[in-house]
Amino acid sequence: MAEKPGKAKKPTWVIDKERARRASAAETVWLFGLHAVRDALANPAREKLRLVITPNARDRLGDLHGIEPEITDPRVFDKAVPLAGESVHQGAALEVKPLKWGSLSEAALRAAPGEVRPLVVALDRVTDPHNIGAVLRTAEVFGARAVIAPARHSAPETGALAKTASGALERQPYLRVPNLADALISLKEMGFILIGLDGTGTATLPDLLADLPGRAICVVLGAEGPGMRSRTMELCDHIVRIPFAADFGSLNVSNAAAVALYAATRP
Repeated sequence: MAEKPGKAKKPTWVIDKERARRASAAETVWLFGLHAVRDALANPAREKLRLVITPNARDRLGDLHGIEPEITDPRVFDKAVPLAGESVHQGAALEVKPLKWGSLSEAALRAAPGEVRPLVVALDRVTDPHNIGAVLRTAEVFGARAVIAPARHSAPETGALAKTASGALERQPYLRVPNLADALISLKEMGFILIGLDGTGTATLPDLLADLPGRAICVVLGAEGPGMRSRTMELCDHIVRIPFAADFGSLNVSNAAAVALYAATRP
């Protein structure tokens, strides 16, 4: 007798996309993993609703900052917490409200600690939560004032995004704006120079930055594959490329952001 085939497992990217869609429609977010949960607990601006942890995770988390946890047997953790079975949760899950960072002007005009120059990152149609999480982590490291993205075509706060951001989601402003073009125009009015990264650029990023010492800039990046939309490119003051050592050179969006922000913060 032939063995009955089991249910096919969904690819990770499908799970992430479904999770992001649910998160966009939801009023709360579940954060998973010791690092993401620990940083959210320590964030006074984060509204915490429910903390579910295993005894082992309770010992490893340390200070719970006054939150009363629900201690759960690891064998039933996946049933106690929505979507836990789809995440590397390490026995820790925290239900929270999404963070509110205020208006674009409040974030963009707020000086970041130790910044070399005013710096903002704009993402056009980057929907992968892992990429956005990595960009947030990089933006925090290099002192960016904010990361902005269109509300309808970007990943919302999810457990996957928070885990990849490795705590940066709690500290790095991430603004999902109604209209990216309008936001870019507002940044230009605030004095930011918009620099779009694209392989079609004739000038290189280092050469351009050398001519703009200390100037406020917004680094604009598009999604892998389609890149920036035409309207986004039109609004950029400069379109530049990252120089590569070989003809096949290319970087994913989070790596490109890391290179660009490093270059932008060099003296």
